[in-house]
Amino acid sequence: MHNKVVYRAARGLRRSGHVVLRFNFRGVNRSEGSHDNGAGEVDDARAALALLRERYPELPYTLAGFSFGSRVALRLAQDHPEARRAIAIGFPAHSPGAETLVHCPIPRIFIHSRRDAICPTEPLQRFVASLPTPTPLLWVEAEDHFFSGGLPALEDLLAGLG
Repeated sequence: MHNKVVYRAARGLRRSGHVVLRFNFRGVNRSEGSHDNGAGEVDDARAALALLRERYPELPYTLAGFSFGSRVALRLAQDHPEARRAIAIGFPAHSPGAETLVHCPIPRIFIHSRRDAICPTEPLQRFVASLPTPTPLLWVEAEDHFFSGGLPALEDLLAGLG
């Protein structure tokens, strides 16, 4: 929740008019529980979304996440065809199980650092090319997975999505 990429992404989405909710997955910082390899984390995201939808039922919504959180957001998007879109930042397309996220009922946007050594660009490009519908893959000139040197550009990109 306090990761610099998540923080700047949330700022960019707020600037574009979104109501934003950041939260920690189970076992992160002071959150209860322990890492559940994605299954429990999707439940965490589902609970956070339910809270947000309860407070703002009339607003359209976007699902977004960074790195592991982008996998969770894309998995959640598979069950929420009413969502406006899903934004995957620093998506780990090289990780096992990425192929289960190919099908999605809503538009997706992928945002990635040009020099991401943790989530290599080549597997991501292959993954996006394999999707059944044309999907934007937006690049940010940054030094690494954590968008060092590119955080303002990431925030501005998200602010411009509307």
